[in-house]
Amino acid sequence: MYKSKCKFLFFLLYTLVLPHLSYSQEIPDTLKEKVDSLLLKTPKTCQEIDMFLEPFSNDSISLRYIETKSISKNYLLGQAYALNQLGSIYRDLTQYTKALELYQKALRASVEADNIEFRVYTLNMISTVYRRTEAVKSALDYSQEALELAETVIEPNIGLKKSIITSLNSIAGIYQMLEQYDLAIEKYENSMILEKQLDDKEGLAVNHQNLGECYESQAKLEDALKNFRKSLVYNEMVGSNRGKIICNYSIAHVYVHLGKIDEATTILQNNLLKAISLGDEKIITTIYINLGWALIRLGDYDNAEVNLESGLALAKTNNLNSEIAEANKFLSELWIKRDDYEKGMSYFKESRKYEERITNSLNLRYVNDMILRYESQMRANQLERLAEENETVRLKLKKNRTMLTIIGIFLILLIGILYILYRQSQLNADKKLLTLEQSMLRSQMNPHFLFNSLNSIKLYIINNEKKNAVHYLNKFSKLVRKILEASSQREISLADELETVELYMNIENIRFSNEINFNIHIKDDIDTHNIKIPSLILQPFLENALWHGLSSKDGSKNIDLEIKKGKNGFIEIVITDNGVGRDAAEKIKDNKLLKRKSVGIDITKERLANFSRDYENYFHVDIIDKFDDNTKPIGTQIVIYIPTI
Repeated sequence: MYKSKCKFLFFLLYTLVLPHLSYSQEIPDTLKEKVDSLLLKTPKTCQEIDMFLEPFSNDSISLRYIETKSISKNYLLGQAYALNQLGSIYRDLTQYTKALELYQKALRASVEADNIEFRVYTLNMISTVYRRTEAVKSALDYSQEALELAETVIEPNIGLKKSIITSLNSIAGIYQMLEQYDLAIEKYENSMILEKQLDDKEGLAVNHQNLGECYESQAKLEDALKNFRKSLVYNEMVGSNRGKIICNYSIAHVYVHLGKIDEATTILQNNLLKAISLGDEKIITTIYINLGWALIRLGDYDNAEVNLESGLALAKTNNLNSEIAEANKFLSELWIKRDDYEKGMSYFKESRKYEERITNSLNLRYVNDMILRYESQMRANQLERLAEENETVRLKLKKNRTMLTIIGIFLILLIGILYILYRQSQLNADKKLLTLEQSMLRSQMNPHFLFNSLNSIKLYIINNEKKNAVHYLNKFSKLVRKILEASSQREISLADELETVELYMNIENIRFSNEINFNIHIKDDIDTHNIKIPSLILQPFLENALWHGLSSKDGSKNIDLEIKKGKNGFIEIVITDNGVGRDAAEKIKDNKLLKRKSVGIDITKERLANFSRDYENYFHVDIIDKFDDNTKPIGTQIVIYIPTI
């Protein structure tokens, strides 16, 4: 009695004095800023409001401040949010009367704001309180009202989908209370389909717990144990201490049925301490009673009596009729085992009295009538909706049949035209590529080059330099053969291209009296046989370096061709000469009477652009002018970027 009075005084202090003291405390600046921002934007959904206020949703002082500020600005949804969260705090402390008062205020604010989402949410919260206090008729009424209201929205948002889940779970819970376990399992599983779609791990944790309880009541202990363990995993994921405790004492309950009494007792004792630290007296009551039941099975009657009496006292304090009935039932069993049949019968009668009270409070006939009415109405509504949808679809199909036929014909014609245009584009591209390749071949096999090369070989013959004549004639014939072979291929290996340009440079060097120092450098262990490039692309750049950069230069004449790995999967081919530079070469060309028109580089660039279509990256060319420290031209550098991926 003394303990009960202390608890009553504590709750009185908590509910009457603490809220007034809280207003005198300093409100954090972060909360003020969040509330000011909320009142400025006035969002319309639970999720949007929760983005502002979620860090303060479990703090009663902060929630009272939010409620007061919302009232002052006539922001009804902010007020409803704060009242709902406060109601949940009191509900979890088993102060159901206070919780209902707050939820009803939140419902009035939601109705006044004409917001369906908040109305449905609050109706579900009220149903939860009635269900926990075993007021089944009221719980069912509020759950059905919430579900019917939510289903009036054609495209519900996430908040409304969550409320539909809550309503389904509430109705399933009532089926479970009425021992209609198959119906309850069906509803829970329907709810879990939506929870998986929303990745609602907390909801999945609760429903696996509910499924486990249904299966245990059907004596399907392995299915029950499997679902309790799944629930425990989900509770671990979301970090719910309350959920973990409930799962553990449920697992222990199954263990008692399976005869694993020692394991069950250990689990219950460990979780009793956790439940006491959590402060949820309903869970504490349940664990005391289950622990007493397990200890009876162990034959430890003294400790069993202590735990059962503790559970019974808490159940009476909190008006938990089911727990009172269960505690008396186990105490009856305990005293009968002690051969005290008089006391055993006394506890048995007390257990029966509370069981009858629970049965009367359920009003089974009313509830079952409500269930049948609800299920019939739901099926009728579904059939009506399906009929309307079928009629709408039929009318649309009839109305649009001609339109669909016209659209189909139009699409066929459009596809045909697009295909013709595509084929035309392909043919034009192939024609352009062929023209470019022919132009490239003409630029490399031009009569001027052939005449000069043969003329140089002729001079060797006239001067009786047979060895040189044969040597260069072999090179010239080999070059001509390679050019002709390469011109018939769209791409060749870099190794073949290097062999071709080396032959070209050897022959051209005859006309420069072997003054050209031409070197090829391959770096970074590059395998030139595995790199594919368009055929005959390097010769125009070397020809340009020879005839425009080096032909007018005195002194050493160098051309270096370097192959190395670049960035982003490119291979870089760098051609560097130490000629007079582009500006000087252009001036010299302007002063010449016979001008060499160099079109090979332009053709090569265009060929590279066409060739790039088959690659993720693009071939491209950079031309860089080189200068010394005194800004005097010292040559030109060509960088060709070859993609490899």
